[in-house]
Amino acid sequence: MSEISGIDPGAAPDGPGCGDCEATGGWWFHLRRCAQCGHIGCCDSSPAQHATAHWKSSGHPLVQSFEPGEDWFWNYDTDELYESGPALAPPASHPADQPVPGPGDRVPQDWMRQLHR
Repeated sequence: MSEISGIDPGAAPDGPGCGDCEATGGWWFHLRRCAQCGHIGCCDSSPAQHATAHWKSSGHPLVQSFEPGEDWFWNYDTDELYESGPALAPPASHPADQPVPGPGDRVPQDWMRQLHR
């Protein structure tokens, strides 16, 4: 994936977790980072699916995994997976000691039943 419209390598992540979940007291399974503006949202398996909501409201189609050790990108417009892409501004993931799912104090005991599949 060479130069792709919609990626700003200088846009830093806007936080270590899903800001929308933080604002509402929710929790997330995995995190996605908007490759254009740095917004961190929760994945489609998460109850609130904030990364997809960000794409729909902003028109920013490209996200990168915000999980440690993952650098793949997803394009919501085309449903395409890119195994890698340009390096984005650090950090490349949420803190390694941050639990998954998270945040730890808000994850319900039956969290697996609440995932979207």
